[in-house]
Amino acid sequence: MKNIKFLVYLIFLVWLLSNHLSCISAKSHKHRKLQKAISFSQERAAISSNSLNVLNYGAKGDGIADDTNAFEAAWAEACKVSGSVVTVPSGSVFLVKPISFSGANCQPNLVFQLDGKIIAPKSSGAWGLQWLDFTKLQGITIRGNGIIDGQGSVWWNDYLDTNPTYESEAEADGGSPDWENAEAKGQMPSTKPTALRFYGSTDVTVTGITIQNSPQTHLKFDDCNGVQVFGISISSPGNSPNTDGIHLQNSKDVVIHTTSLACGDDCISIQTGCSGIYVHNVNCGPGHGISIGGLGKDGTRACVSNVTVRDSTIQNTLNGVRIKTWQGGSGSVQGVMFSNIQVSEVENPIVIDQYYCDGSHHCPNKTSAVAISGVSYQSIKGTYTSNPVRFACSDSTPCSGITLSTIDLNPSSQAKNDNPFCWEAFGELQTATTPTISCLRTGGPSRKHINNNGGSC
Repeated sequence: MKNIKFLVYLIFLVWLLSNHLSCISAKSHKHRKLQKAISFSQERAAISSNSLNVLNYGAKGDGIADDTNAFEAAWAEACKVSGSVVTVPSGSVFLVKPISFSGANCQPNLVFQLDGKIIAPKSSGAWGLQWLDFTKLQGITIRGNGIIDGQGSVWWNDYLDTNPTYESEAEADGGSPDWENAEAKGQMPSTKPTALRFYGSTDVTVTGITIQNSPQTHLKFDDCNGVQVFGISISSPGNSPNTDGIHLQNSKDVVIHTTSLACGDDCISIQTGCSGIYVHNVNCGPGHGISIGGLGKDGTRACVSNVTVRDSTIQNTLNGVRIKTWQGGSGSVQGVMFSNIQVSEVENPIVIDQYYCDGSHHCPNKTSAVAISGVSYQSIKGTYTSNPVRFACSDSTPCSGITLSTIDLNPSSQAKNDNPFCWEAFGELQTATTPTISCLRTGGPSRKHINNNGGSC
């Protein structure tokens, strides 16, 4: 009997202990949920506190008032905290004068969320080389569905009024109009700014936005490493002077894809100091095509390497894929591939020009040149209106290592139907081509030419 009572008592103690432990567990779980909710709430509050709307810093967003100071104030605050977001909200138009978003004292990984519209002033004033300038930043992203509008017609009209022969490429690539006379008449300054520039920055991303009607180049990267550009749109009229779409110089590891480019100059311009450039799935036109150069101007040394342009369309442009260098320069272009390019109504689909000269310069023959080697053209197809292939290479530094395969270029109904042209161009036809490119020389240039390449990189 005593044993039975003891067993019942023991079971009762176990039941009490079990209930107590369950209660503690439930309270602990409830406490953890509460802590998690508090932590999530704090995280959201932190994110919210780091999102800086320019309207909260005095911007009017009416397209009339000067909102420059508000943008500067929001940026200064954002720079204090890593990962901050400067927000330019949708539904508003912000008039902003030339401004520098400097990163010298900024924390990394800032975001410029552009969903509204930013417009440039139409009046002359304190203009410089850039309009919206992002400098010396570590991790900077510009994203959104917004618009950057350079309102460039006030600049182009001045140019065209003083440069009536602009339609030729000579003036388009650097002709000098009578700007002193233009400024004396109260027109825009002689130096036309780039709409959006990144300088001396790493891990740069530009996505989603539209850049339109820049006075000059729309988007420029100078001395940048690790650049991604995708899902953007760039547009200006085909006769707008010097309005390159994307301009690269002294920049490395750049990827540009899924982007539409329509402008009055090169859709993409790749200049000296660039390497590791990968362009794919872009749509170019109108414009002057996708270009490497001009390189070696005024006897300078230029180095470009490891460039790939593929899976893209080019239509209604002056050129397709082009490499252009000035006489008298030095350095090299090497390791270039143009692959799976569809051209339509392009004047000159494939171009190498080592005698490049614009209309504002006297360009006498010179012995040195930027050496061009290792250039591959694969699956370039479509229609042309002037000359399908033009390789104008240097007498002293011929082009070498040119390979062509699956070239199928046919004259449009308005074409002059010119034959391919080659001068001092060495390489190999890996397949039959249309038209037949019989002018390409097999083998390679002589040892004399190899040793006279103007200085390698």
